[in-house]
Amino acid sequence: MTVVKYKVEKGVAWLAMNNPPLNALSHALRQAIVAGIDRAGADRAVQAIVLIGNDRAFSSGADIKEFAGGEFYRDPFLPAVVAALEASAKPVIAAIGGVCMGGGFEVALGCHYRVALGDTKISFPEVKLGLIPGAAGTQRFPRLVGLETAVNMIVSGATVPAAALKDTALFDVVVKDDLRGAAAEFARRLEKKPPRRVRDLPVEHPQAEAFLQFAKQGVATVARGLSAPLRAIEAIAATTTQDYDAGLATEQKIFGELMVSPESKAMRHAFFAERAATKVPGITEQTKPREVKKVAVVGAGTMGGGIAMSFANAGFPVTLLEAKQDALDRGIATIRKFYEGAAQKGKLSPGDAAKRVALITPSLDFAAAKEADLIIEAVFEDLGVKKSVFQQIDKVARKGAILATNTSTLDVDRIAAYTKRPGDVLGLHFFSPANVMKLLEVVGAAKTRPDVLATALGLARKIGKTAVVSGVCDGFIGNRMINRYSQQALLMLEEGASPQQVDRAIEKFGFAMGPFRMSDLAGNDISWHIRQRHYEEHPKQRRMRIADRIGELGRFGQKTGSGWYRYEPGKRDALPDPVVESIIKEERAVLKITPRKLADAEIVERLLYALINEGARILAEGIALRASDIDLVYLAGYGFPVQRGGPMFHASQVGLGTVLRRMREFAANPHADPAFWKPAPLIVKLAAAGKTFDDPPEKKSSQQRRARRG
Repeated sequence: MTVVKYKVEKGVAWLAMNNPPLNALSHALRQAIVAGIDRAGADRAVQAIVLIGNDRAFSSGADIKEFAGGEFYRDPFLPAVVAALEASAKPVIAAIGGVCMGGGFEVALGCHYRVALGDTKISFPEVKLGLIPGAAGTQRFPRLVGLETAVNMIVSGATVPAAALKDTALFDVVVKDDLRGAAAEFARRLEKKPPRRVRDLPVEHPQAEAFLQFAKQGVATVARGLSAPLRAIEAIAATTTQDYDAGLATEQKIFGELMVSPESKAMRHAFFAERAATKVPGITEQTKPREVKKVAVVGAGTMGGGIAMSFANAGFPVTLLEAKQDALDRGIATIRKFYEGAAQKGKLSPGDAAKRVALITPSLDFAAAKEADLIIEAVFEDLGVKKSVFQQIDKVARKGAILATNTSTLDVDRIAAYTKRPGDVLGLHFFSPANVMKLLEVVGAAKTRPDVLATALGLARKIGKTAVVSGVCDGFIGNRMINRYSQQALLMLEEGASPQQVDRAIEKFGFAMGPFRMSDLAGNDISWHIRQRHYEEHPKQRRMRIADRIGELGRFGQKTGSGWYRYEPGKRDALPDPVVESIIKEERAVLKITPRKLADAEIVERLLYALINEGARILAEGIALRASDIDLVYLAGYGFPVQRGGPMFHASQVGLGTVLRRMREFAANPHADPAFWKPAPLIVKLAAAGKTFDDPPEKKSSQQRRARRG
């Protein structure tokens, strides 16, 4: 395949990048761009050069698959490509449309002139990979758009349309359509004007030092625990204190340091994890998803209302069903209040808010769901209640409609069996608040058809969710693991820790919220009811006495004004509560435990290794398809720090041998439950082999396969 198509028309050399789908800057493409520039430079018939992409993208940037090998650094390295464009004796025009980001944007900045479609998506997303622009982006961009715009875009990784930057020096021409025609006309108008090099432009700001100091303070607060955003400001600041070459050296030094940092490795792992999660056995290019135009949601509570808004936000008409008028009225009022608040804050226009409310139709009649292509149950987490709902849904739903349960822990196979169409049933586990949280666990039951699963994955993308496929088990991936994490947090209260210490320790590690603050936010009644079910199913299970007393007192968290913490009216500050301290002391006395001081490091390890051990079991059982899927669940749904890469990635970085030794030490604790810390066989096996969760599984020999069949 020719990765750059070369053509000369009326004195203009056209270099059309052709590395579908998004012209990632692979080694082959980089070579071809430089060769095209050299060819045009040597052609006397060429007066100007236009570098252009395809219909979808100018270029999406570096091919990060090359990071792991050595291809990324092979000559010509991206900075050399950009330098070659800028060094051309003939003017080079970047004709920019579709997507232009990262290294692709730096290529455009290396050109002498830029013509763009107004709806082109422009961004520097490197900070989302724990990096900064590394091909002079931090040095050239401020020279064209000013210091403040450069800092805001590079530090945030935000995407903006080209039209939003048309009043800066970034673009010479911005058009609505006919990019090629506009670029050709601009090239001809240049006549024999000399190239204009961005590196020669000054960076002007009346109070650069003060602004950069202010920016650092703001970024340090917002990007807690992340180093790349602050290092980006450091590189940008070089434009105000150093000449271009020295500034470029500063940028490349910082880029090199970040490239080998644990933070960037973890964030690149997360990037690939999200892409790997879409690859599901049984779903191929030939699997045709079902068409979904209308949605129905059963249950107008917090979860049902949030799910309805998720679809309305994406333009889907939604029928919201409830059994009682007062519950339906409350649900619709909550939805309307949310959209009105979003409009007042400027997040939505009043017109858009009204449109989204209008897409949600309330009803008390199940028959209103008969035309829905997807019906999602979001009622109380009780198998009997869900059985009744699914039997009613089964009677009214049209043939071919997908029936989904939003259960967070219950058996989706049993729920599917309540219908006459189990192949059309799956779990869609949204996380609260459903219209905000990114994670969606897509639970494939034993009889779920591949096209149903494929439809769910496609819908997740349309409504802006990060989908991860899970098998059926109690709690699926996320909640099954968080149950062990929460148990360990509760056991540490018995031993001597306080809720505040446990939360502070894991939040310092990087979690968005500790286990007790998280429980108060989600509602302690949820975990309390789940524990009651577990006690009934497993009578010999150790009871979490402290947590049960919190539940028995109706301390359900923020919504009741008290939980593990107390909350003042109208505020969300988690304040220590003497009532909780008394309960903990009383239960320690009943259990005859003399409290000890726990180090923060022990707290963090016990919480993490509880997650990791259960994750290893989930992986071995096939509930999760791959370790990176587990990481993605925790990054997208549970506030795990992205700079740590997820629990399974973190375990691999620590070393599974170390994890195994520490778990055995925890099991020797006089107050520990040795069964809790029994290591998953997969951890033992991988640690013995010196492997990690990311290593490919061993292939069975033909002899082993024959033995298994026999």
